[in-house]
Amino acid sequence: QVHLVESGGGSVQAGGSLRLSCPDSGYSFPSMAWFRQAPGKEREGVASIGGGIEYAYSVKGRFTISQDTDKNILYLQMNNLKPEDTAMYFCAADSRWGRGLKASLYHYWGQGTQVTVSS
Repeated sequence: QVHLVESGGGSVQAGGSLRLSCPDSGYSFPSMAWFRQAPGKEREGVASIGGGIEYAYSVKGRFTISQDTDKNILYLQMNNLKPEDTAMYFCAADSRWGRGLKASLYHYWGQGTQVTVSS
């Protein structure tokens, strides 16, 4: 049974860093990604891996998505965090390649981890 569980969220000041983790239950999904959703806003893609790496424009140069294929863990290293990065962050996975940053293409989702950045 697929069970994605995000961890690593928290509260930081602007300019700080956090690293999110998401074990993939040992399934080694071809496509995995991080999404985020702020209150009152739609869920948006942040970074994806599988068939290439893709980032949202707003996080390019600050966030890095990576995958430990031995431990089956997806990471999101977030540096130089800004208040506008405040959101619930979700890990997503799918059994097909190249799902990119489109949320509707992902079949499996975690429950999310909160990231709060204060100015």
